[in-house]
Amino acid sequence: MTDASTAAARALLEAATTRGAIKRLAPALDGPDGEALRQAVWREGCRRGADLPEDAIGWPARRLLRRARGAMEEAVGRTTPTARDESFTCQHCGRAVPPAGRTARDHCPWCLRSIHLDVVPGDRAAGCGGVMHPVGLEIRGGTTVLRYRCARCGHAHRVRALVDVELPDDPRALRIVSAGGQP
Repeated sequence: MTDASTAAARALLEAATTRGAIKRLAPALDGPDGEALRQAVWREGCRRGADLPEDAIGWPARRLLRRARGAMEEAVGRTTPTARDESFTCQHCGRAVPPAGRTARDHCPWCLRSIHLDVVPGDRAAGCGGVMHPVGLEIRGGTTVLRYRCARCGHAHRVRALVDVELPDDPRALRIVSAGGQP
């Protein structure tokens, strides 16, 4: 194996940091120097401690790149939400919040506050526990979306407002947030 293909494999793995980058870089493994580059990527992945069987050289290029950089499990686990529709007591206003019924409720319908519990919806892996304050509202494709920021760690995320469930979000509170205020 040449030093050039080893250097190219290292450069590919360093650049393959997102799904978009992997998608753009994968065709290089199918190009004219594809076989040598695939072997170099496999070897470099093994050197980095990735769990790569010998037949991985024949895998689709994207899968080989993800696995060689050690991101296969990360890609699978990080984007899989867990549906949780549970009742809870709002940490901000103290009201008992029932489940939404049709979809998971993650915020209080009266004060619109939430708690920073999840990395991926429903996984309870954040470990922060800070109060998430509504900081804005936007309409995306006809859907009302609340923007949140955690008071403790600053994490930001978006969630759909619940307007078509048995206990919808308070329209007055939604108007206050859309005007830039806090309900």
